[in-house]
Amino acid sequence: MTRTRSRAVALDPACVAAVDLARSAIEENVRPDQVGEHLGAEAEGDRVVTHYFACLDRAYRGWRWAVTVARASRARNVTVSEVVLLPGSGALLAPAWVPWSERLRPGDLGVGDLLPTGEDDDRLAPGFTGIDDETGEEIDHQMIFEYGLGRARVLSPIGRDLAVRRWHSGEAGPHTPIAHAAPAQCSTCGFYWPLAGSLRIGFGVCANEYAPDDGRVVSADHGCGAHSEATVVPHQAVPASPILDELAFDIEETEPAEADLAGSVDDADSEPLGHS
Repeated sequence: MTRTRSRAVALDPACVAAVDLARSAIEENVRPDQVGEHLGAEAEGDRVVTHYFACLDRAYRGWRWAVTVARASRARNVTVSEVVLLPGSGALLAPAWVPWSERLRPGDLGVGDLLPTGEDDDRLAPGFTGIDDETGEEIDHQMIFEYGLGRARVLSPIGRDLAVRRWHSGEAGPHTPIAHAAPAQCSTCGFYWPLAGSLRIGFGVCANEYAPDDGRVVSADHGCGAHSEATVVPHQAVPASPILDELAFDIEETEPAEADLAGSVDDADSEPLGHS
């Protein structure tokens, strides 16, 4: 195995000494107070050196000016090749570019907007396949399919699973405050209309015009206060403790009269004694 040795590029003395030339090239486009101290030089090739200067512009903190100078072979004069502004350590950078198709979020599509679906979208399957998935459940059969009629593509198992996870973990799932406070689940509500196919067990459509999810897909274990069997518990009044009104009547305590006491004694003395 042969190894190739990379030759170290030596700094050209004439290019290294062209600090003032590099600074003047920056000041031709920006104010002199936006160019800071010289941060050093780096060899880019034979007789090619890049000088770095600090950027003092408050809008580009952490950035640095880079001026590349070069000298032709056997020439004495150094010329400027390029002036750029490069990010340094701690520089504020824009986020990485993301294709528009990946930047879309639910709700971004407006009136008149078109959202093309790719030919290799995993969420869809050809409509003429008519096959079941691995679990034996129905994918999305069409009653009649002829070439040129019906839908070209139907929901695939991947698209169905993504929809199930999105619906169950969203606002129409069981993990919401309104579902926790509901008197019962949607599966026991008379306004719950189950979906057809393999999603019938877990999802349906709310048909209660007074419910917050009217006309939307809800999970069977979702719930709200508009349940068909919800009852209003009558208010139970707590009886108050009785109030004794002591100002409406007076309580008088009288001692027995002396005449009554004397009469009772005489009656006792006049009682006939028994015969001996």
